[in-house]
Amino acid sequence: MLEFMKELRKVASVGVVGGSDLSKISEQLGKSELEVISWRGEAEEFRSGMLNVSPIGRNCSQEERDEFEKYDKVHNIRPKMVSVLREKFAHLNLTFSIGGQISFDVFPKGWDKTYCLRYLEDFPEIHFFGDKTYKGGNDHEIYESERTVGHTVTSPDDTVRQCKALFLSHP
Repeated sequence: MLEFMKELRKVASVGVVGGSDLSKISEQLGKSELEVISWRGEAEEFRSGMLNVSPIGRNCSQEERDEFEKYDKVHNIRPKMVSVLREKFAHLNLTFSIGGQISFDVFPKGWDKTYCLRYLEDFPEIHFFGDKTYKGGNDHEIYESERTVGHTVTSPDDTVRQCKALFLSHP
């Protein structure tokens, strides 16, 4: 992924928008020279400005993550939890947003991924690629924003494929 990002940066400005911590983003994009101390949480984790809730627990293995993701797709564990919490805490003006394989985020309305757009005023066109672009997913607001061209992806490989088709195909 890092090699692809280097190639893409030759033709476009590239940024990463995410709610994960640095170690998770590094895992997704590939390791750099930077060494980061890894922190482990429990079922919930407070991140700057938001709460991350994981029904299976933050310390699960990758295999357990994959199993929970499949189970959740069938049994809707996270959507059911989010629905109850939205109703119970409607008066608090919070957003509940499903993301990743095992968790959902809770944060004040307006603190979603569109927050970064205020720092990108000089860009006439912004493309956003995300897998949770459906209503209630953690990519939905920025995907639907009038400031972005939204693209739904299914995997890192799909992201690479779509970016190559858009930005790296030479007629």
